Amino acid sequence: MAVTRTHHYSVDEADVPELLARRAAVIAAIRAAHTGLSHTRLIRLEDGTFTDTWRWDSAGQMQAALAAMPIPEARAAMSLTHGATAQDGEIIDER
Repeated sequence: MAVTRTHHYSVDEADVPELLARRAAVIAAIRAAHTGLSHTRLIRLEDGTFTDTWRWDSAGQMQAALAAMPIPEARAAMSLTHGATAQDGEIIDER
């Protein structure tokens, strides 16, 4: 069953372009090393914070990738964030 990891964080406005570049590097590195990352979605919320959701084909694939963390690309991207939190969830309905 598909699962997600959702991150919530703040980023200084001046750092958003660099965050996008570093985030792309994280995604590429993870996809090169691990299977199952089917898509990601970064959303800027009304309050200016971000929700970053990563969808995995299975919990096992997500856990394997997380076990390899933190990779240098992830450390670089997350160094631009403030107040980061993460939650995992199981997708029970998708239309």
